[in-house]
This record gives sequence, structure tokens and C-alpha cells, in this order.
Amino acid sequence: MSDHHDDQSPAPAETAPTETPIQRALREKQEAIAARAKPPRGGRFQREQAARVKSGAVRPWSTK
Repeated sequence: MSDHHDDQSPAPAETAPTETPIQRALREKQEAIAARAKPPRGGRFQREQAARVKSGAVRPWSTK
């Protein structure tokens, strides 16, 4: 019998870090995007957005 124990896993500090620098940057970026002011939803604002001129309507000669 040996004193070496194969069933023990290495300490968490010896394994890969829980969050890589790239993952941290992505998380921070997503948090910054989520923290931005969002446009109002529903009601008059949405009706005004829907009533805007379509992008191709300013050039009627380009439609078939």
C-alpha cells in the first residue's frame, strides 16, 4: 500500500482561474450595455416609431 492518494483532487487555486480576463471583460461590457438608458417601450412612442417613413419611400423612382 502506498501513501499516495489518487482520489484527491488538486486545490482550486492550482486549477484554472474561475474567470479569465477575456470572460471578465465580456461580463463587464455586457453589464455596461445593460446599464445604458433604454428607449421607452409601448404607447405613443412606439406608434410614432411605426409611423415613420420607410427607408425606400424617399426614392419612389427606385421601386418597380
